[in-house]
Amino acid sequence: MSFSHLSHLECGRCGAVHAADRPQNLCRRCGSPLLARYDLAAVRAAVRPADLAGRRSDLWRYHELLPVGRGDAVVTLGEGMTPLLPMPRYGARIGLPGLLMKDEGLVPTGSFKARGAAVGVSRAAELGIKRLAMPTNGNAGAAWSVYGARAGLTTTVVMPADAPEITRRECAAAGADLTVVDGLISDAGRMVGELVAREDGEVFDASTLKEPYRIEGKKTMGLEIVEQLGWRTPDVIIYPTGGGVGLIGIHKALTELAELGWISGPPPRLVAVQAAGCAPIVRAFERGERHSEFWSGATTVAFGINVPRPLGDFLILDALAATSGTAISVTDEELLADLRAVAALEGAFVCPEGAAAFTAARKLRESGWLAEDDEVVVLNTGAGLKYPQTVAVDVEVVPAPDPA
Repeated sequence: MSFSHLSHLECGRCGAVHAADRPQNLCRRCGSPLLARYDLAAVRAAVRPADLAGRRSDLWRYHELLPVGRGDAVVTLGEGMTPLLPMPRYGARIGLPGLLMKDEGLVPTGSFKARGAAVGVSRAAELGIKRLAMPTNGNAGAAWSVYGARAGLTTTVVMPADAPEITRRECAAAGADLTVVDGLISDAGRMVGELVAREDGEVFDASTLKEPYRIEGKKTMGLEIVEQLGWRTPDVIIYPTGGGVGLIGIHKALTELAELGWISGPPPRLVAVQAAGCAPIVRAFERGERHSEFWSGATTVAFGINVPRPLGDFLILDALAATSGTAISVTDEELLADLRAVAALEGAFVCPEGAAAFTAARKLRESGWLAEDDEVVVLNTGAGLKYPQTVAVDVEVVPAPDPA
């Protein structure tokens, strides 16, 4: 039995077919991201949803729909199968009693980026790649550094100086070659591009959507949501969107499951959430455009979604259109208030990006876009503990009592 039923790579824009048995970056015809395609008939013949119940409780339970060709090539730290938690008190406050949270703060490295790193690094090592390079807003660099170390690969990471401090330390602890730049992720991306060109084949560019397998790890969030709901879909999935790989991946997962016949009916409406200080996808969506424009002066406390122009913008916008979804921006003040509200009401210390998704749920319910009886899944993409500066603490230090 095949461990993977990966068939080929396909350009997300022009449809050009590329071989999957060698390292690939962007489409050689049009320069767009490549997407992994599978022999779904073979998957359907090999496995049924019921067969998954007895498998390992991590994302590799879906190995037929993942690109790694051999079980012994898997690089893992136990990532995946994060809980899908009811949020009754916050849900009641905002008028969504069916509100659920998929909590990605519980995966290795503390963010959903571990999913993409596990699959991307596993496939890179399987294809013989020895050195990876990538720009990052923090969490992705930390995850790829850790998984790269576990696979015995060298990882070069370039991150903005404003990225969360803990992610810089994660990279250093894992022995990554780390550069910090006084700029945005777009500046870090240019530095990585220059390095890859200069090294001429010795360094593989693992930037967001410039390699085709990170998205495969991220799509397992969608696979898990459906399995955790008993092989059915919720009404709405709300996702904080920077580079958008998670949202694209969830949409890809839902499409594959529908083609397999494992789910039926209309897909969940997908919601892309951005910060008011960096909202290129929201602006493009509101204008009815298929591409975004560079967002000048991008800034937000939700640093993981501070991406001025995502490479996969058209894939994000296509996913919203295909699911009758929407895009919405929230202010830093709003998301920080909801971060504290979720923690106080539910005991969940979410990351600022996750808080933005909760704010979006609240605002969409207020506007009537969400109905009271909608089953809504909010993605919390990381642990709030990685962003301690989001909660101010002004408490008096009292003297210790005198010894008895």
